[in-house]
Amino acid sequence: MNGAINVFPASPGDGDAVGEIHAESWKAAYAGFFPTEFFDEAVSHRRGKWHGVLTEDKDIILLAALDGRPLAFSYFGTSPAYPESAEIFGFYGHPDGWGTGIAGALMTASLDRIREEGFGRIHLWTLRGTPQSRRFYAKSGFTESGGVRGHDFGDGNPIEQIEYELIL
Repeated sequence: MNGAINVFPASPGDGDAVGEIHAESWKAAYAGFFPTEFFDEAVSHRRGKWHGVLTEDKDIILLAALDGRPLAFSYFGTSPAYPESAEIFGFYGHPDGWGTGIAGALMTASLDRIREEGFGRIHLWTLRGTPQSRRFYAKSGFTESGGVRGHDFGDGNPIEQIEYELIL
């Protein structure tokens, strides 16, 4: 860990920071999965969508900052597929924070919060073709559940995702 990491609930005023993290993470990790035109539009959408999400106050979004700069976020709530479980809908780190320990600190805080919310099981979906993400989730205690699905990000070409789960 290179500096002070602080994890806190995101507020509606954090839309730009969350959007920056999401967009830059996507640019670094997902460019090879999509045609250029679609990808550029998808990155732009991710940069701007969080103002609306944060005003909904529907699910929980935690931000992690390193030396005061937000560099990672988690987005989770009740699973639509398994109402007794939590689902991590998104977990993203800005490339500037990779290797600093911020993702691990955020995952620990997210799991603590999910426990506090009374959930005993958590699941998430990640792309099959993202080995860094898959290693991170395994290192965080998640295991592959055996679930696989095709997810269409909006370009009409579903990409295979793998489900990970953690029993608390």
